[in-house]
Amino acid sequence: MCVGFFGIQIGFGLQNANTSRIFQTLGAEVDNLAILWIAAPLTGLIVQPIIGHFSDRTWTPLGRRRPYFLFGAIATTIALIFMPNAPILWMAAATLWIMDAAINVTMEPFRAFVGDNLPEEQRATGYAMQSFFIGTGAVFASCLPWLLAQMGVANTAPEGIVPDSVRISFYVGAAAMLTAVLWTVVSTREYTPEQIDAFEAARALPQDDRSTLRSAKAYLTGGLTWLLVGVGAAALVWMLRDQAAALPTGTIDWRTAVGQELYVLAGFIGGFGLLQMVVALMRGAGRSNGLSEIFDDIFAMPQTMRGLAVVQFFSWFALFAMWIYTTAAVTAVHYGSSDTTSAAYNTGADWVGVLFGIYNGVAALTAFALPVLARRTGRTGAHAIALALGGLGLIGLFLIRDPALLWLPMIGVGIAWASIVSMPYAILSGAVPGRKMGLYMGVFNIFIVVPQLVAATLLGLMLNALFQGQAIWALVVGGASFFIAAGFSLRVKEARP
Repeated sequence: MCVGFFGIQIGFGLQNANTSRIFQTLGAEVDNLAILWIAAPLTGLIVQPIIGHFSDRTWTPLGRRRPYFLFGAIATTIALIFMPNAPILWMAAATLWIMDAAINVTMEPFRAFVGDNLPEEQRATGYAMQSFFIGTGAVFASCLPWLLAQMGVANTAPEGIVPDSVRISFYVGAAAMLTAVLWTVVSTREYTPEQIDAFEAARALPQDDRSTLRSAKAYLTGGLTWLLVGVGAAALVWMLRDQAAALPTGTIDWRTAVGQELYVLAGFIGGFGLLQMVVALMRGAGRSNGLSEIFDDIFAMPQTMRGLAVVQFFSWFALFAMWIYTTAAVTAVHYGSSDTTSAAYNTGADWVGVLFGIYNGVAALTAFALPVLARRTGRTGAHAIALALGGLGLIGLFLIRDPALLWLPMIGVGIAWASIVSMPYAILSGAVPGRKMGLYMGVFNIFIVVPQLVAATLLGLMLNALFQGQAIWALVVGGASFFIAAGFSLRVKEARP
């Protein structure tokens, strides 16, 4: 069941370790990296709940989850081949959008797939197995440019051209990803909807009570509030940008601090309100569809899921800070170069790929230790310990200035990553009905996507306003976010059916 995740993580690993490098090669400035990355969280926010909703209702000769594995993998493969060949920056950003949509189509049903096929007592181990394949896939992907460079493939290129070591890595990754996903599609089977219902009948989980659904009036009131806040925030950003030249600069360059990416955050807030108002109209007319079901589940989620939402927010904010800024931070601070055509920059960027491979390798090696730890401390306690080690790791990247020793803090990051991609799903799968596993996993993804969206819109602003644009401080902010997530993890109440 989990071999396909090896392929998915190859795609994610190549994206995470090399997208900022490709963007900088095509002319992107460091303080614009976050806004260019915004395609990824926006795409996940839209795609995953929709795919979860429809995969719950799909039944074909390939089952209900596997058709999404297959078509998503084919689209991802095409995007991986095109990404390093994008001739200009906006085409690379557009390809990132397409690639992330395709990866999300493939990935979201995989989370529900494990929950579908395993009983409660095996799910922690099942998601740990998924974590193992995530780690090994990412090690393979992250180290590919470095390995090819060691084999003599060109590691530098003229200005505006992606080096051959990166391009060939994407080709190899595309082939490996498609092969791994096809293995899972061909070699697995799924329980029918009738069998899933029979399993659910034996579980002591509360059934849906349609009488407690959020009313049309509540949706209208809440939607109007969110819409007004979004419009007000956009107006405030416009006003500040319009008056930026007249504001005192001092140690803060307000002309760059009040960035246009804040419009995206305001648009997200207003859009969430507008969608609630649409649901209110449908509820008032007695109509129901996928959109209304998704919103009903957002507002009626189990208490366990609410607690995990906060943990996920701070965990993924930290991860997104690391993915966006590690290349820029390490090359500038540890290798002393921001020139993408220089040997120093490309050596540092390759080393970042190796560091990402190390944390993923640690995740693969420690994945099966987490269920053992969870039996002693509880799943939430084990997750808190792992997140705290991740916080120490990110701050360690700031404190250690010898690049040869940067692998040490990545051990903590790897342990945190192993837990982030397994433990919350094991906790959640025991708190939701199996016949709606896909939808709940998709809704749960909102709490992964929103922090990435916030990070993409605010990190660039924060660096400009507070840290003179120095990317290394984004890693410190990420470390603090990991510590906050660890504290909230201890407050999550696990469901025990």
